[in-house]
Amino acid sequence: MTTYLQGHIVDESIEFTLVELSQVSGASEEELTLWVSEGVFEPKGERPQEWRFSGAALQRVRTAQRLARDFEINPPGVALVLDLLDEIDSLRSRAKRLRGG
Repeated sequence: MTTYLQGHIVDESIEFTLVELSQVSGASEEELTLWVSEGVFEPKGERPQEWRFSGAALQRVRTAQRLARDFEINPPGVALVLDLLDEIDSLRSRAKRLRGG
């Protein structure tokens, strides 16, 4: 059996509006707005019409979607899990630096 992987590389310097991030991620604007209110994302700009999301936000949206869909986690739970995953990544990086690797 042959398995193919499909992916997209997104430059982290790219910025998305709320509408654009919704279109490329498949998440609704309402879902994204709710996640912003829970702290999942911190867009630049004061109001939704002014928000700009980094290219890295796309991966975070996709992770948030999987958490919400696969584990039926509510928005505050998604924010918590993503914060914990960020902390794990940070600790792993720190441990790697301390080991000299």
